Amino acid sequence: MENLNSASAQKNIDTPEKKLSFKDRLKKVKTTRWIRFAIVLAIYLAWVAWMGQWWLAVFAFLLFDIYITGYIPFTWWKKSKNGAVRSVMSWVDAIVYALVLVYFVFAFVGQNYQIPSSSLEKTLLTGDYLWVNKMVYGPRVPMTPVHFPLVHNNLFGFKSYLDSPSVSYKRLKGLRNVEEGDIVVFNFPAGDTVAAKYEDSPMYWDLLVQQYGRDYIANNPAQFGEIIYRPVDRRQNFVKRCVALPGDNFKIVNDTIYVNGEPREFPENVQFNYVFSTSRPLTDADFKELDITVSDVYQYAPGSQSRTNLQPFLPGAAAANYAYMAPLTAGMIETMKSNGILTDYVKFNALAPIFFGSEANAMVFPFGSDADWTLSNYGGENGLLIPAKGTTVPLTADNWKIYQRCIRNYENHPEAYWNEREQQAYINGKPASDYTFAMDYYWMMGDNRDNSQDSRFWGFVPEDHIVGTPMIVLASFDPSRNLFDGKIRFNRILRSANPDKQ
Repeated sequence: MENLNSASAQKNIDTPEKKLSFKDRLKKVKTTRWIRFAIVLAIYLAWVAWMGQWWLAVFAFLLFDIYITGYIPFTWWKKSKNGAVRSVMSWVDAIVYALVLVYFVFAFVGQNYQIPSSSLEKTLLTGDYLWVNKMVYGPRVPMTPVHFPLVHNNLFGFKSYLDSPSVSYKRLKGLRNVEEGDIVVFNFPAGDTVAAKYEDSPMYWDLLVQQYGRDYIANNPAQFGEIIYRPVDRRQNFVKRCVALPGDNFKIVNDTIYVNGEPREFPENVQFNYVFSTSRPLTDADFKELDITVSDVYQYAPGSQSRTNLQPFLPGAAAANYAYMAPLTAGMIETMKSNGILTDYVKFNALAPIFFGSEANAMVFPFGSDADWTLSNYGGENGLLIPAKGTTVPLTADNWKIYQRCIRNYENHPEAYWNEREQQAYINGKPASDYTFAMDYYWMMGDNRDNSQDSRFWGFVPEDHIVGTPMIVLASFDPSRNLFDGKIRFNRILRSANPDKQ
């Protein structure tokens, strides 16, 4: 009997999988594999329900085959007699599995981002690595679904995504909406068109066009590179603080933000650029103690022409004192005062119009406006309306300058224009006296107010550009220091990325 049973077992082993009946395949499945399948199926069906696309449930049959029946030979390489094939394909299998998992985590759960600039100092620092939660506001369904998951828009000098197929904007249900004071990661709205050689510079497309003109840029590809259109989710990632919500009235008066007529307190670590003088030259140890970013400091030596020109604005400082321009918090100023170093100081924005005239705020949004808006006094007496979905605004000459990018670029009316002679807007070829917005918009600013390229320069952030909100600082590296001189900021690891919201 033992011999007969052994022969029968050997026959079952030698029987090719494709000849097994459906019932026999089910009998061969171990209990642990059924459990794994049940877990994966539950996660998949929960994702389908979240997406609200029940037709995707049909792919559950593919999961059933992968885990249970095995009609499709996904693991054919495991039975290969060639050891090299088995070894190589085991790596390929693991990498593909990992990439698929990373794709879904990055697209629907969260992702790590690096802070590349000082626009949010001292809340977030250059060199911070953040975990950004996409589930808080609800993740966007990927608009360019075919992309390599570990890079943003470039891979070895080529696009890391395919323009087609593309998916219309859809946001899944989140925990809450964006709130005033949130730090938000979003795709740069003015980054829809880019000159390849300037994509990582502060000179975005609208500024290049204003400075050089479209024809000059088009005729000089060696200088500007290829002109590229980026889909919404492939535009550069920015991180700023949301200071006004859809439907709000926003303005700035002497650096204080007013929302719907009510003043807002400054974030704890807000910075402004100051010109200040000290009783002695500042050392690297001073910069480290004060936590001043060295790359943001400009020095005026005693006796220099610039120092002489500044003297009337620093009456408390001796001519022999060194002077500096740098972003400072209120705490930094108090520390220098208590140390007896600070002799006098003045906000740079108070001096800019004196030294630079009308050009000091030439780049303030909206371009070409006759309004006398500055970085410190913005929005005029009546303030600026932040568009909300369903809000209707009259289309006047002034309003057109403010809202034209929303209408043309973000809400897909590229042929809309303003007829100066008729003093009339045209949308879809027809005259329009008003416009009703299809999306919500937000106003974003950096805490490092005078060193932040934010909404004061390029305007509104549409809802479809919102990525998520940073939750924690995973790691932090000071780019201005070496490994043995405080490069790793241990005190920032695993701390909150938005302490002002706690």
